[in-house]
Amino acid sequence: MQGRRYCVYDVFTAERLAGNPLAIVLDCEGLDLAAMQSIAREFNLSESVFVLPPENPKHRARVRIFTPDYEMPFAGHPTVGTAVALAEASGEASDGLFVLEENIGPVRCAVRGGQGATFAEFDLAKLPERLDLAADPEAIGAALGLGPHEIGFENHRVSFWSAGVPYVTIPVKDLGAAAKVRLDNQAWSELAPKKSEWAFASPYVYCRETVRRDNAFHVRMIVPGTPSYEDPATGSAAAAFAGAIMHFDRPGDGLSRLWIEQGLEMGRPSRIRLELDVESGKLAAARIGGQAIKVTEGVLLA
Repeated sequence: MQGRRYCVYDVFTAERLAGNPLAIVLDCEGLDLAAMQSIAREFNLSESVFVLPPENPKHRARVRIFTPDYEMPFAGHPTVGTAVALAEASGEASDGLFVLEENIGPVRCAVRGGQGATFAEFDLAKLPERLDLAADPEAIGAALGLGPHEIGFENHRVSFWSAGVPYVTIPVKDLGAAAKVRLDNQAWSELAPKKSEWAFASPYVYCRETVRRDNAFHVRMIVPGTPSYEDPATGSAAAAFAGAIMHFDRPGDGLSRLWIEQGLEMGRPSRIRLELDVESGKLAAARIGGQAIKVTEGVLLA
């Protein structure tokens, strides 16, 4: 039986069995939406990617991204992982620049090889925008098991941002507070804004204190649901978080390069690079980047 090639990469890490795992199905012509959803449910990872021929022949590929339950317009670790996988498969991992077509629009990717894991970054197709948040910050903290004294630091306050996928960004005072986070699904569902008809926006908890001294922020992202689960590395959340950084930290004009650590509490350490291009005090462009490494490959008989 002829099957479809697939591979699994660990993304936002240079080490196997760390970072965020991603399934990539490479031969997807003839698959309809229902089949893709079923395959994503079979892999049962946070996201699975399906690679199709591009609509624009100048682009590298059309990419569709699915969770086990629904399709996403855009996601960070699928974009980085797919860019690395396609570059490595074509032998261009040493230096490649191409466009992936995602539901959010064209996403420009750059890939750079070297010793160890391959690095890829992508331009945000949509810059972050601030959304209205009606929920009380203390209630949000309580839904995460935190007291009012543990919410916020410096001038950072709870806010709501989206660069294609919305997140409630929640500053906490230190690593100790971040480690305490436990999501109460019922409480969260009563106060959190929705990102779709069937899903609530996720909390993205961050603090300035870090485990690695060369990182700028320590973060955690919990996906609400029954059951809820923690994500080890979330590029789309880092993209939204760029809005909070611009609003509260107000970086100066020029290039700001920040490393974000995630996944440490769950034993899957990850590092995400966020670059901000600031012009006249405003965000002109932003990029998300990180390494990815292949864990397994095979043939899907479906």
